[in-house]
Amino acid sequence: MSATICEDKVREQLKQVIDPELFVNIVDLGLVYTVNLNPNAEEPAKTDVGIEMTMTSPMCPAGPQLVGNSRQVLEALEGVGKVDVKVVMDPPWTQDRMTEDARDQLGIF
Repeated sequence: MSATICEDKVREQLKQVIDPELFVNIVDLGLVYTVNLNPNAEEPAKTDVGIEMTMTSPMCPAGPQLVGNSRQVLEALEGVGKVDVKVVMDPPWTQDRMTEDARDQLGIF
């Protein structure tokens, strides 16, 4: 029996992905904008996961690493089929998207 995939579970899994420059996870930084879940056409017991995420800046040097790590942690989640990670720059990221935990870690008040 496979695990049920929900948005909360996906976001919790993505907290394993740490921005290598800020040392805060991408969820608390507010980099993950949307999570889309769809049944996998080939394996009905699995769920395809698509996320839209952004970077802290358009020229973020850690971008490819963050995308690759996001894909890797989601593919490791039980019950996940195909994973699609799309980087979007609109709307642009701002510090307003960060959680209180991230603000505390970075000393932003």
